[in-house]
This record gives sequence, C-alpha cells and structure tokens, in this order.
Amino acid sequence: MSDDVRLDAGSAGLTIAPGDGGAIHSLTVDGTELLRQDPRTGCFVMAPWAGRLGKGELTVGDHTYQMPINNPPHSIHGTARDGGWDVVAASPSQATISHRLGDPWPFAGTVTQTFTLTDTGLTLAMRIATDRDEFPAQGGWHPWFLREVPPATGPVRLDFDPAWQYERGDDYLPTGREIAPAPPPWDDCFAMPDGVLVRLTWPGFLEFTITSPVEDVVVWTLPEQSLSVEAQSGPPNGLNTAPRPVTPGDPLDVRVQWSWRRL
Repeated sequence: MSDDVRLDAGSAGLTIAPGDGGAIHSLTVDGTELLRQDPRTGCFVMAPWAGRLGKGELTVGDHTYQMPINNPPHSIHGTARDGGWDVVAASPSQATISHRLGDPWPFAGTVTQTFTLTDTGLTLAMRIATDRDEFPAQGGWHPWFLREVPPATGPVRLDFDPAWQYERGDDYLPTGREIAPAPPPWDDCFAMPDGVLVRLTWPGFLEFTITSPVEDVVVWTLPEQSLSVEAQSGPPNGLNTAPRPVTPGDPLDVRVQWSWRRL
C-alpha cells in the first residue's frame, strides 16, 4: 500500500501499514518472511482490549456499553485494528504511529505504537492514554508466524513453561479456574507471572524469542499454516474481570520484545 512504512536494519526488514489498522504486514530476516501473508494476518494490534470481550459487553461503573459482535457471541481484539493510523515519526529503523479511539469505543483517547528494528530483534511498544475519563484497557499484538519457512529443515518448534492455564469454558471465556497446562492444540490463555517467555525455533535457520513484562499470553495452534503467540496485558474478558484503569496520569504501557539468533 502507498502509505506503508518500511524499516530496515542489517538484513532484517519490517513493513508497517497505517492504512490497514496499524498492522505489521511483513517481517523478514535474511530475506525470509516469518509472518503469514493472507489478508488480516501478518501481525495486528489488539487495543483497547485483547482477546474476547464477553458478549461484547463492557461494564464501567453502573453503565454497560455494547461493542460490535465480530466473533459471535463475543467481541474480539479491540477496535484499533479496524481504524486509521497516523505516522507520528519515522526513521530508517524506527517508526511511531497513532490511532484516535472513538466510536464504537465509548471513551476518547489515543493508542500509540512504536516499532524499533535491529538486525537481531524488534521492540514493540504501545501506550493507551485517555483524554479525560477513566476507562479499563488491555493491549497486545497478534502475530501469525509461519510454521514452515524455506531455509529451515523442519516446521517451527514452540517451547514455553507457563505457571498455569486459564480454564476455558464452552463459551471460550475463562471460567475463573486455574488449571495445569493441557497438551495442544490450543486456543488458550496461559499465565507467566515472571513475564512472558516463549521460544520459537525453525530448525537449521532461526531461534526466535518472545519476551515481555506482561504476565499473560494466548497461544493459538489450530491453523495448519501458522501459529500465534499473543503476549497481552490481561486475560480474555479481562476488561470486566480484572480491569486495569487508564487515567490521565496513568496510561497503559505494553512492551514486547522479539529477538532472534541465526542457527
């Protein structure tokens, strides 16, 4: 797209699409694409909430707001990925873009993303700020990592060691119970109280590590072509069950580091 922002650092390249919801369209290392390229894949931002919002209902104080149902019977992944983004600053290896929160989100505010690329990593930083009124918020990113890439000798391997898994009900929302991590396949949220640490390894090509101070990560392994590791600042439906308030003096900052090592 004509408004795409391109970052380059050594043999790593990143393409950001402000006109497509502030998504990452491409991440290449040594010329190899790591992200799925179908529409609505790549890596999109999740804000001002991440994952499913139960029945699309957001309760703040004594008022319940209805968000659009885009993953029946729930709302999923926030509104920022469907809105326009402005380029605030761009250099060869760093860019900042911003999005104004508005209808259907009932509170005025701003989501800002900053991308910093090096030859061995990408830092994703997000700030969710309010203009005036307090509101709950979550943030994170939803990448679609390719399972197989040409230089690797086999499909990607996923390694992580969560403390527990949020039990998922038939409605795909957490039941409130913490359970021992179950075997895959997964479309589940896991807790890592010391911070997210997940490793992806494409044998013979790349070791890719995902770290973040946030304590929750959704792992989605159902697609045949890709898998997702979504570090986020709270569990599904967390706006209602574990709200983190954003106030004029206390924005929500979320940071995720992707780092890689050639094998």
